[in-house]
Formats: sequence, structure tokens, C-alpha cells
Amino acid sequence: MKLRAAVSVAFGLLLLSLSAFAADEKPATAKPAATKPAASKPAAGKPATSKTTGEKTPAAPLDSLAMLEKKVAKDSTNFDNLYQLGVMYLDKERTPEASHVLAKAVSLRPNDLKALVNLGAANDALGLSTQAQGYYRKALEVSPGDSVATCRLASSLYAQQNYKESMTLLRKLIVDKPRSHCAYFTLGVAFADAGLYRDAIRAWQKVVEYAPESAEAVSAKESIDVLTKYLTGQVGQ
Repeated sequence: MKLRAAVSVAFGLLLLSLSAFAADEKPATAKPAATKPAASKPAAGKPATSKTTGEKTPAAPLDSLAMLEKKVAKDSTNFDNLYQLGVMYLDKERTPEASHVLAKAVSLRPNDLKALVNLGAANDALGLSTQAQGYYRKALEVSPGDSVATCRLASSLYAQQNYKESMTLLRKLIVDKPRSHCAYFTLGVAFADAGLYRDAIRAWQKVVEYAPESAEAVSAKESIDVLTKYLTGQVGQ
């Protein structure tokens, strides 16, 4: 039975099955790799829009892309315009431009949390994981325990197969902020990637419960549906 990927949301967060949840059994029937349900994962080039505790990411800028480009061309020292343009480039998957503009924004305000996280996301999307992790770590120096920066860093570390540090970050985040939906979203991806589908469903249900209007919840719902249908089919065999 072939299954498609549930969805993509924001930036490859995958973890192994070591977590606070009990490990569940894998489907008993052996299956070729092509039939394994693909884990939901955020698209690396998307801006950091997950909610953090005590802070909300600003709404999408009202200025059009063309207007912002003209403003930045006229004055490249305006942080707000640079930041908004960088986020808009990320949203439109124009990653090299986003990285360039956000780097300028960070040079103006080296301790701006949102600019650092989004610059990290742009670098991750370009395959520059080491640089991206540096920006995430800087963001965590500015705002220790920030949910988005932590989840992004965990994702980037996982991509480099640094599973131990990734899991440590996620475990601590859940202890400190039990309702951190990005952490549960990440864990769900980890479980699905490891074949622990029931655990993945439970983790994604937390995402839907804690942040029902988030982009992660949309992905989680679709992923839950995919895995539930898959498990139901397995039981019937």
C-alpha cells in the first residue's frame, strides 16, 4: 500500500524515538521503503512563524514586495524594511535573496531574535547547517529557551545526525514549556521517521490540542489521518 507524505510546513525537524513517550511497536508486516508513511516536516525556507512563549511573530508585512525592494534600494540601513523584505523573500522561497537581506538586518541589530532565527532558517534552506546553527544559538543567547529557535536548532542538528543533542533540546523544551507545540510536532516527525506511528499520532494530537490554528496543526491533522488509515489497514491484514 503506497502512502504519500502528509504535508510540508516549515524546516526538517526529525528526531529518533528516545523520548518521554513510550515506544510503540512498528507495524508487524514488513514493507518496502516506498510504502512507509512519510513524516511531516517543515519546509526549510519558510519564515519562523511558530508562536513562542510570551511573544508572537508579527503578521505578514502590508507592503508589497516591489514596494519593499524599492525602499531597501533607497535606504539599506532601515532594519524594519530589511527584515520585512527578508521574511517576504523566505515566504516566496527566494532563499538566497532572503539570506542576503536578513544578514544585513542582523548586522544592524545583532541581537534581534526574529531576524536571527529567520536568517538561520535561510541558511538551513541553502544547506549551510553550521552557519544556521550559529544563528539559532545566538538567538537562544538573546532569548534562552525560545521555542522556535530551539526547535529550529534541533531540526538542523538532526539533519547532521546529531541525534543526542537534538533530543536533549526537545526534552528540555517540553519540560520547561509543556505546551510547546513545535516540540510535539518535532517529536511526531521523529516517531513517524522511526516507524513508531502510534507515538507519532499521540504527539501530533498534542499539537492540534495546544495550537489548533497553527500551520503545524494543519500538517499534524493530515499526518494523523495518513497514519490512522495506514494502521487501520495493517490491522485488517
